Amino acid sequence: MEARMKHPVYVVPAAMKALAALDEAVKDTGLPEQTIELVNLRASQINGCAWCLRMHAAALRKAGESDDRIDTVAGWRDAAFFTDAERAALALTEAVTRVADRGDPVPDDVFGEAARHYDEAQLAALLLAIGQINVWNRLNVATHHVADA
Repeated sequence: MEARMKHPVYVVPAAMKALAALDEAVKDTGLPEQTIELVNLRASQINGCAWCLRMHAAALRKAGESDDRIDTVAGWRDAAFFTDAERAALALTEAVTRVADRGDPVPDDVFGEAARHYDEAQLAALLLAIGQINVWNRLNVATHHVADA
């Protein structure tokens, strides 16, 4: 497989700066970086972004996450490796990533459970992180950005 074009963030460098600034803003809220990476991995699984799958699994391993947690992110509902807060973040990730799949894309119970575990700044950061990984996934998938290229 070969990329269709140079990655858009290199064609439009201001976009890379904006996405990097968003990433820093999210991290500055105190939202745990492991949670951000779990969210990144789960959305990337849903969106089929090989580049991001590889990168975020590697980031989790580098941060000391166990293979059990990394290997079961897609099946988090049936795995004992996640906290209630992480489960809420993963449920919100799935809902926000799949907004076209149902009439009420982000049900009150999913949003409410996330709000129960995160303060307003962290919840805002979680939503921004979910939005951002979906942007990266879509750019990579659209351009056939090749994992390990």
